[in-house]
Amino acid sequence: MEHAVTKERELVLFTTDSREFRHWNLKIEGRIATLTMNVDEDGGLRPGYKLKLNSYDLGVDIELHSALQRIRFEHPEVACVIITSGKERMFCAGANIYMLASSSHAWKVNFCKFTNETRNGMEDSSRHDGLKFLAALNGTTAGGGYELALACDEILLIDDRSSAVSLPETPLLGVLPGTGGLTRVVDKRKVRRDLADLFCTNPDGVKGERAKLWGLVDDVVAPANFAKAVQERAAKLVASSTRPAAVKGIELRPRARKIDDAGYHYSHVDVLFDRDARTAAITVRGPQGPQPQTIAAIHAAGDSWWPLAMARELDDAILMLRANEPELGLFLLKTEGEIVPLLQADIFLANSREDWLVRETVALLRRTFARLDVSSRSMFAVIEQGSCFAGTLFELAVAADRSYMLALPDEESKAKEGKTVAPRIALSAVNSESSLW
Repeated sequence: MEHAVTKERELVLFTTDSREFRHWNLKIEGRIATLTMNVDEDGGLRPGYKLKLNSYDLGVDIELHSALQRIRFEHPEVACVIITSGKERMFCAGANIYMLASSSHAWKVNFCKFTNETRNGMEDSSRHDGLKFLAALNGTTAGGGYELALACDEILLIDDRSSAVSLPETPLLGVLPGTGGLTRVVDKRKVRRDLADLFCTNPDGVKGERAKLWGLVDDVVAPANFAKAVQERAAKLVASSTRPAAVKGIELRPRARKIDDAGYHYSHVDVLFDRDARTAAITVRGPQGPQPQTIAAIHAAGDSWWPLAMARELDDAILMLRANEPELGLFLLKTEGEIVPLLQADIFLANSREDWLVRETVALLRRTFARLDVSSRSMFAVIEQGSCFAGTLFELAVAADRSYMLALPDEESKAKEGKTVAPRIALSAVNSESSLW
C-alpha cells in the first residue's frame, strides 16, 4: 500500500495496486475471479497490533475495495467472484480487536463505514450489474468475517466438524456487529428472528447442518468435496449473470493526485483546506468541450473519460478527508465549468446503459454520491458565478444539507457578450424519477 508523509503526520492513502497486495490474492480464470484472503500478520496499517487469524484493519479493506474495482473495470468478463481464505481452518476472525481498542472513536466510525460501504458495493454490483459473489468459507468465520460472507449472494461452509459462523460481538464485547451483520441475517437471509436472537448471543456460533437449517449458510460440504462444490456453485452463478462474456476491459491507472499543505489536487477535483474555519472546499470541474458520443470513443478514452475520471477522483477525495482530516467539519461543495458539455455527457449516460463501461461508470457515480451522503460532515453547496450544478453534478447540491445560490443585481444578470453571468442550475435525464442513481 502506498503511504505519504506530510510534515508530522502520516496520511492514509486509498491507493493500491494488485501487484502490491499484502493481504489478498486475485486470480482470474475465465469468467470466475477468486479473491483469496491471506492476511499478513505484520502488515497492519499502523503499529501496535498483529493481524492474527485473518483479522483485518482498514488496510486490508482498502485492498479488497481496490481488487473489486479492478474486477469491475479491468475484467468485465468476470461474472462471479469467489471469496475464500488462504489459511487452513480459518476464513476470517473479523475486525482486529486490538486495532479497534487502540483507535479513536472517529477512526472506528470511519473504518466501519468504509468496510460496510465495500460490502454494500458488492451487493450493488450484484443487483444492478450482474456481478455475483460466492463466499467459500473454508474455516471458522466470525464477526466481520461473517459479515463479509453475508454480503455475498451465496455462502458455502465447509463441514469439518469445527468450522462455524458467528457474530460474537454482543456476548463477548457488549457491542452490536458494526457492518450490517444483524440486518443482513434477518432482512437479507430471512433468518427467523428467534433463531437470529439465539445466533447473535451465542459466542460459539453455529456450524454444520444446523447453520444450513437456520438459513445462515446456503450449503455445507464435506472437506473432500468442498473445492468441487465451490466451482460448481460458481458456474451456476455465472450462468445466471447478465454480464457480457466477450468484452475487453480498460486499465485503471493510478489517479493523478498532488498533496500539499493547502489540500488535495486532482485533474477534475480540487480540495482546499481552511483550518481556521474548519472547512474543506471541494470543487468539481465539469467536462470541457464536446463529449464522446459513441461507445467506441468512450472505450478509447478509457479511465480518462470524464464521468469515470471525475467519479474516481471525487471518491478518493471523500475517503482522504474522512481518514485524514477529522477536524474539518464542513464541506463546501462547489463546481466549475460549462453546463452544455455536462448535459451532453448525461444524455450519453442515460441512453447507453447497454454498454458495460457506461453501466459500471454509473454504478461508481452512484456509490460515490452515496459515500458523500453518509460522510458525517455538514455540507453546503455554493452555487455562484461559473458554477456547473447541472445533471450529474446537481446531485452534489442534492447531497448537501443546504444550498446557497448567489443572487446578482438585475443589471448584472443580463447577458454579456452572449453569455449569462448569473448562476443557474439545470437538470437532465439522470435527475428524473427513473434516476440512474
